[in-house]
Amino acid sequence: MPGFPRLKDSYDILIVGGGHAGLHAGLKAGLLRHSAAVISRGPKWGRSFYAPRMENIPGFPKPISGHALLDLQVGALATCSEFVGYFSPATATAVRKTPEGFEVDFDWLAQRKVARGRALILAIGVVDRLPAIEGKIDAVFPWANFGLLDFCIFCDGHELTGKSVAVLGSDSFAARTALDLLHFAPSSVEILTNGDRFLGGMPSGEREALTEQLTAKAIHPVEARFIGYEGLREKQFQVKFADGSERKYDRGFSGLGWYDMHESLPRSLGCKFDPDGYVLTDEDCRVLAADGSTPIPGLYCIGDLRSGWNQIPEAWATAERAVIHAYASYL
Repeated sequence: MPGFPRLKDSYDILIVGGGHAGLHAGLKAGLLRHSAAVISRGPKWGRSFYAPRMENIPGFPKPISGHALLDLQVGALATCSEFVGYFSPATATAVRKTPEGFEVDFDWLAQRKVARGRALILAIGVVDRLPAIEGKIDAVFPWANFGLLDFCIFCDGHELTGKSVAVLGSDSFAARTALDLLHFAPSSVEILTNGDRFLGGMPSGEREALTEQLTAKAIHPVEARFIGYEGLREKQFQVKFADGSERKYDRGFSGLGWYDMHESLPRSLGCKFDPDGYVLTDEDCRVLAADGSTPIPGLYCIGDLRSGWNQIPEAWATAERAVIHAYASYL
């Protein structure tokens, strides 16, 4: 079909995921003259797609939006179309190890397809958890899309100096996030639990110790339930509570962790996970087998799903390491 890639009988590398990591892996494979298939749900599924500005991207001295950066990467990938097929929007539904390498089942253009390759790179990322109001997360989207709700200390922490910040969450991750944010000298930090009991799941001794740390730093929890947000026009993160009160902040910051870590595909391949649910690899991004420290031949994991730092430059670095290892030592 004109304008669409033709699925080949087999590839050197299969890449599942089309965010920053997967797109760069496809580009690197093409530059190394390896055939590759990038199976992607599309740029809008990337974690950064709705980020209005990012200031920590190498080569971009001025801020760039997440969707603009993804568009540039898709354009760069198109220059390697002789070697790389970009299948999008497509959804991978299953992966298998075979004697020849790997197979990926995916839905594309209303049809079920099977891609076969000698090596497989998992770049399927993770999904942030968002605060819910009456079971729905839609209400907070405008504040996230305008950069008034942040998700990453390393990406956005430098913007919080002198600002009042509301950390969203109720567990130890939210509490430690609030403490970490103090490094960037915000004017104040509070923790909003959205009706949940603060540190409710922690053993009493640990809870008391962490609460003492927070109190010493003037960080206090607010346990009232959310009923809405305001302040978009004023570029504020204002939270309305069920008890009738309202609080105003310069920024919100998610301490809610992950909604989905996309574990089903790597688990089906026998991957090893760390205690937080990330896939464990060696330094070349080769996935470690669940029953030991031996890498699974030909299987790689890159980007946010891999145990490490969740950063776009890091995603690119892991893509480089995986494809170069496949080029030099496996293919």
